[in-house]
Amino acid sequence: IIRDIQKECMKIDDPNRWLIALISDSGMRLSEALGLKVSDIKLDEEIPYLNITPSSARRLKTKSSQRQIPLIGSSMWAAKQIVNANSAYALPRYVKKDEVNANSASAAINKWLKPRVPEGCVIHSFRHSLRDRLRAVECPSDIVDAIGGWATSGIGQKYGKGYSLTIKNKWMERIEGL
Repeated sequence: IIRDIQKECMKIDDPNRWLIALISDSGMRLSEALGLKVSDIKLDEEIPYLNITPSSARRLKTKSSQRQIPLIGSSMWAAKQIVNANSAYALPRYVKKDEVNANSASAAINKWLKPRVPEGCVIHSFRHSLRDRLRAVECPSDIVDAIGGWATSGIGQKYGKGYSLTIKNKWMERIEGL
């Protein structure tokens, strides 16, 4: 179902479909994607990635939400479309006066998704599916948490610099065909 939706997003090729594709292979929260600035999309790096940081348009849910997410598959495609659109925000339609309107985006996206996904699935389901896809390739749970920006338990998880983009990318590449 994920791959079918991604293919349809590429055919339609508009900002709402870029948003769906971006989230589908990155596991970002909707508000993270909506508040993303084009300058946070790093396409010209050895490992292309999204730099998720607090912005004037939205806060981050937890400290661990600040992270770098390697771009793969549909997320890479969407990131390129967004950069080529040449705006300050990745999805300016949902940012007014430096404030994200997640409710409006969620309603529009979920309305489009509803006939295409199983009952009960919404845009946030892509985030859950990323975790499942990473589990399917036996990605260690602490790396899954680092990619998704999930808060981790235990004081030891807060020590050091965390996982490198190279390590996260290794695991993200493994899910590309799932």
